[in-house]
Amino acid sequence: MYLGGYYFDWTYVLVLIGAVISMIASANVKGTFRRYNTTFNSRGLTAEQAAQAILNEAGIYDVTIERIRGDLTDHYSPSEKVLRLSDSTYGSQSVAAIGVAAHECGHAIQHQVGYGPLKLRSLSVPIAKIGSWLSWPVIILGVALGHPQLASIGVVLFTGVVLFQLITLPVEFNASRRALYILDNDDMLSNDEMTGARKVLMAAAMTYVAALFSSILQLLRLLLIVRGGKSRRRF
Repeated sequence: MYLGGYYFDWTYVLVLIGAVISMIASANVKGTFRRYNTTFNSRGLTAEQAAQAILNEAGIYDVTIERIRGDLTDHYSPSEKVLRLSDSTYGSQSVAAIGVAAHECGHAIQHQVGYGPLKLRSLSVPIAKIGSWLSWPVIILGVALGHPQLASIGVVLFTGVVLFQLITLPVEFNASRRALYILDNDDMLSNDEMTGARKVLMAAAMTYVAALFSSILQLLRLLLIVRGGKSRRRF
Protein backbone atom coordinates (compact mmCIF):
# COMPACT_ATOMS: atom_id res chain seq x y z
CA MET A 1 0.00 0.00 0.00
CA TYR A 2 1.35 3.42 -0.99
CA LEU A 3 0.53 6.50 1.05
CA GLY A 4 1.86 9.88 -0.06
CA GLY A 5 4.51 8.26 -2.21
CA TYR A 6 5.73 6.01 0.61
CA TYR A 7 5.20 2.31 0.96
CA PHE A 8 3.23 1.27 4.05
CA ASP A 9 3.14 -2.35 5.14
CA TRP A 10 -0.27 -2.67 6.76
CA THR A 11 0.66 -6.02 8.32
CA TYR A 12 2.64 -4.09 10.93
CA VAL A 13 -0.76 -3.25 12.41
CA LEU A 14 -1.02 -6.90 13.50
CA VAL A 15 2.31 -6.62 15.33
CA LEU A 16 1.17 -3.38 16.97
CA ILE A 17 -2.08 -4.93 18.17
CA GLY A 18 -0.19 -7.85 19.67
CA ALA A 19 2.29 -5.53 21.37
CA VAL A 20 -0.48 -3.41 22.91
CA ILE A 21 -2.30 -6.49 24.24
CA SER A 22 0.93 -7.84 25.76
CA MET A 23 1.70 -4.49 27.40
CA ILE A 24 -1.79 -4.30 28.90
CA ALA A 25 -1.47 -7.84 30.29
CA SER A 26 2.00 -7.09 31.67
CA ALA A 27 0.84 -3.86 33.32
CA ASN A 28 -2.13 -5.69 34.82
CA VAL A 29 -0.06 -8.46 36.40
CA LYS A 30 2.48 -5.97 37.79
CA GLY A 31 -0.25 -3.77 39.25
CA THR A 32 -2.11 -6.74 40.76
CA PHE A 33 1.07 -8.19 42.23
CA ARG A 34 2.05 -4.83 43.76
CA ARG A 35 -1.39 -4.49 45.32
CA TYR A 36 -1.36 -7.89 47.01
CA ASN A 37 2.35 -7.88 47.75
CA THR A 38 1.56 -5.47 50.58
CA THR A 39 -1.33 -7.59 51.87
CA PHE A 40 -0.02 -10.12 54.38
CA ASN A 41 -1.70 -13.37 55.36
CA SER A 42 -3.24 -13.55 58.84
CA ARG A 43 -1.48 -16.83 59.75
CA GLY A 44 1.96 -15.34 59.29
CA LEU A 45 3.03 -18.00 56.79
CA THR A 46 5.96 -17.32 54.49
CA ALA A 47 5.72 -18.38 50.86
CA GLU A 48 8.33 -21.08 51.52
CA GLN A 49 6.30 -22.48 54.44
CA ALA A 50 3.11 -22.42 52.39
CA ALA A 51 4.86 -24.21 49.52
CA GLN A 52 6.16 -26.91 51.85
CA ALA A 53 2.69 -27.37 53.34
CA ILE A 54 1.12 -27.70 49.88
CA LEU A 55 3.70 -30.28 48.78
CA ASN A 56 3.18 -32.28 51.97
CA GLU A 57 -0.59 -32.15 51.56
CA ALA A 58 -0.17 -33.51 48.03
CA GLY A 59 2.03 -36.34 49.31
CA ILE A 60 5.16 -34.96 47.70
CA TYR A 61 8.24 -35.39 49.88
CA ASP A 62 11.03 -35.69 47.33
CA VAL A 63 10.91 -32.11 46.00
CA THR A 64 13.42 -29.66 47.44
CA ILE A 65 12.57 -25.99 47.90
CA GLU A 66 15.44 -23.62 47.15
CA ARG A 67 15.91 -19.88 47.16
CA ILE A 68 17.01 -18.28 43.90
CA ARG A 69 18.16 -14.78 43.12
CA GLY A 70 15.94 -12.38 41.27
CA ASP A 71 12.44 -11.00 41.25
CA LEU A 72 9.66 -13.39 40.22
CA THR A 73 12.16 -15.92 38.83
CA ASP A 74 10.17 -18.66 40.56
CA HIS A 75 9.94 -22.00 38.76
CA TYR A 76 9.71 -25.76 39.20
CA SER A 77 12.32 -28.01 37.59
CA PRO A 78 10.83 -31.47 36.88
CA SER A 79 14.18 -33.02 35.94
CA GLU A 80 15.79 -31.93 39.22
CA LYS A 81 12.67 -32.12 41.37
CA VAL A 82 13.48 -28.70 42.73
CA LEU A 83 11.06 -25.86 43.38
CA ARG A 84 12.90 -22.55 43.27
CA LEU A 85 11.44 -19.44 44.86
CA SER A 86 12.87 -16.00 44.11
CA ASP A 87 14.20 -13.54 46.69
CA SER A 88 10.98 -11.54 46.41
CA THR A 89 8.88 -14.63 47.12
CA TYR A 90 10.74 -17.03 49.42
CA GLY A 91 10.47 -15.34 52.82
CA SER A 92 7.55 -13.06 52.06
CA GLN A 93 4.27 -13.35 53.94
CA SER A 94 2.31 -11.48 51.30
CA VAL A 95 -0.75 -12.96 49.62
CA ALA A 96 0.89 -12.35 46.23
CA ALA A 97 4.05 -14.28 47.15
CA ILE A 98 2.06 -17.21 48.54
CA GLY A 99 -0.02 -17.28 45.36
CA VAL A 100 3.12 -17.44 43.22
CA ALA A 101 4.67 -20.17 45.38
CA ALA A 102 1.41 -22.13 45.32
CA HIS A 103 1.33 -21.94 41.53
CA GLU A 104 4.80 -23.48 41.26
CA CYS A 105 3.67 -26.22 43.66
CA GLY A 106 0.87 -26.85 41.20
CA HIS A 107 3.47 -27.76 38.58
CA ALA A 108 5.12 -30.17 41.03
CA ILE A 109 1.74 -31.81 41.62
CA GLN A 110 1.20 -32.08 37.85
CA HIS A 111 4.56 -33.78 37.55
CA GLN A 112 3.72 -36.24 40.31
CA VAL A 113 0.37 -37.28 38.80
CA GLY A 114 1.67 -37.39 35.22
CA TYR A 115 -0.51 -34.57 33.91
CA GLY A 116 -0.71 -35.08 30.13
CA PRO A 117 -0.38 -31.48 28.90
CA LEU A 118 2.73 -31.00 31.10
CA LYS A 119 4.35 -34.03 29.47
CA LEU A 120 3.41 -32.72 26.05
CA ARG A 121 4.85 -29.29 26.84
CA SER A 122 8.11 -30.84 28.02
CA LEU A 123 8.38 -32.83 24.79
CA SER A 124 7.68 -29.75 22.68
CA VAL A 125 10.33 -27.53 24.31
CA PRO A 126 13.07 -28.45 21.77
CA ILE A 127 10.68 -27.77 18.87
CA ALA A 128 9.78 -24.37 20.32
CA LYS A 129 13.44 -23.46 20.84
CA ILE A 130 14.38 -24.39 17.28
CA GLY A 131 11.41 -22.47 15.93
CA SER A 132 12.27 -19.42 18.02
CA TRP A 133 15.90 -19.41 16.85
CA LEU A 134 15.50 -20.26 13.18
CA SER A 135 12.07 -19.14 11.98
CA TRP A 136 12.87 -15.49 11.25
CA PRO A 137 16.32 -16.08 9.67
CA VAL A 138 14.84 -18.75 7.38
CA ILE A 139 11.87 -16.55 6.41
CA ILE A 140 14.06 -13.51 5.73
CA LEU A 141 16.48 -15.60 3.68
CA GLY A 142 13.65 -17.18 1.71
CA VAL A 143 12.04 -13.84 0.88
CA ALA A 144 15.39 -12.21 0.06
CA LEU A 145 16.30 -15.03 -2.33
CA GLY A 146 12.83 -15.16 -3.84
CA HIS A 147 12.47 -18.73 -2.58
CA PRO A 148 8.90 -19.10 -1.26
CA GLN A 149 9.41 -22.74 -0.27
CA LEU A 150 12.25 -21.79 2.07
CA ALA A 151 10.21 -18.95 3.54
CA SER A 152 7.34 -21.38 4.10
CA ILE A 153 9.65 -23.62 6.11
CA GLY A 154 10.33 -20.63 8.35
CA VAL A 155 6.60 -20.15 8.85
CA VAL A 156 6.25 -23.82 9.82
CA LEU A 157 9.06 -23.38 12.36
CA PHE A 158 7.30 -20.37 13.87
CA THR A 159 4.07 -22.38 14.00
CA GLY A 160 5.91 -24.69 16.41
CA VAL A 161 6.38 -21.72 18.75
CA VAL A 162 2.67 -20.89 18.60
CA LEU A 163 1.68 -24.49 19.31
CA PHE A 164 4.02 -24.57 22.32
CA GLN A 165 2.31 -21.47 23.72
CA LEU A 166 -1.08 -23.06 23.08
CA ILE A 167 -0.06 -26.18 25.01
CA THR A 168 1.23 -23.98 27.84
CA LEU A 169 -2.20 -22.46 28.57
CA PRO A 170 -3.90 -25.51 30.13
CA VAL A 171 -0.70 -26.31 32.04
CA GLU A 172 -0.60 -22.87 33.67
CA PHE A 173 -4.33 -22.66 34.44
CA ASN A 174 -4.39 -26.18 35.85
CA ALA A 175 -1.36 -25.55 38.08
CA SER A 176 -3.09 -22.56 39.65
CA ARG A 177 -6.34 -24.48 40.11
CA ARG A 178 -4.61 -27.36 41.90
CA ALA A 179 -2.64 -25.10 44.23
CA LEU A 180 -5.54 -22.79 45.07
CA TYR A 181 -7.68 -25.80 45.92
CA ILE A 182 -5.19 -26.92 48.58
CA LEU A 183 -4.73 -23.37 49.93
CA ASP A 184 -8.49 -23.06 50.34
CA ASN A 185 -9.15 -26.61 51.54
CA ASP A 186 -6.48 -26.35 54.27
CA ASP A 187 -7.53 -22.84 55.30
CA MET A 188 -4.05 -21.44 54.76
CA LEU A 189 -5.60 -18.18 53.59
CA SER A 190 -8.79 -16.43 54.65
CA ASN A 191 -11.59 -15.82 52.16
CA ASP A 192 -10.38 -12.30 51.36
CA GLU A 193 -6.80 -13.53 51.04
CA MET A 194 -7.89 -16.32 48.71
CA THR A 195 -9.59 -13.72 46.54
CA GLY A 196 -6.31 -11.82 46.32
CA ALA A 197 -4.32 -14.94 45.48
CA ARG A 198 -6.77 -15.84 42.73
CA LYS A 199 -6.54 -12.35 41.24
CA VAL A 200 -2.74 -12.51 41.21
CA LEU A 201 -2.68 -15.89 39.49
CA MET A 202 -5.41 -14.94 37.03
CA ALA A 203 -3.50 -11.81 36.05
CA ALA A 204 -0.37 -13.91 35.57
CA ALA A 205 -2.28 -16.44 33.48
CA MET A 206 -3.58 -13.70 31.21
CA THR A 207 0.00 -12.83 30.23
CA TYR A 208 0.22 -16.30 28.67
CA VAL A 209 -3.06 -15.70 26.85
CA ALA A 210 -1.76 -12.35 25.58
CA ALA A 211 1.52 -13.92 24.45
CA LEU A 212 -0.37 -16.60 22.52
CA PHE A 213 -2.65 -14.06 20.87
CA SER A 214 0.33 -11.88 19.94
CA SER A 215 2.13 -14.87 18.42
CA ILE A 216 -0.96 -15.85 16.43
CA LEU A 217 -1.10 -12.34 14.98
CA GLN A 218 2.60 -12.55 14.15
CA LEU A 219 2.05 -15.90 12.46
CA LEU A 220 -0.81 -14.40 10.43
CA ARG A 221 1.49 -11.58 9.34
CA LEU A 222 4.19 -14.04 8.28
CA LEU A 223 1.68 -16.02 6.23
CA LEU A 224 0.53 -12.83 4.50
CA ILE A 225 4.11 -11.82 3.76
CA VAL A 226 5.13 -15.19 2.37
CA ARG A 227 1.98 -15.78 0.36
CA GLY A 228 1.92 -12.25 -0.95
CA GLY A 229 5.53 -12.42 -2.08
CA LYS A 230 6.45 -9.25 -0.24
CA SER A 231 9.85 -7.67 -0.73
CA ARG A 232 12.76 -7.83 1.69
CA ARG A 233 12.16 -4.14 2.56
CA ARG A 234 9.20 -5.12 4.66
CA PHE A 235 11.44 -6.74 7.22
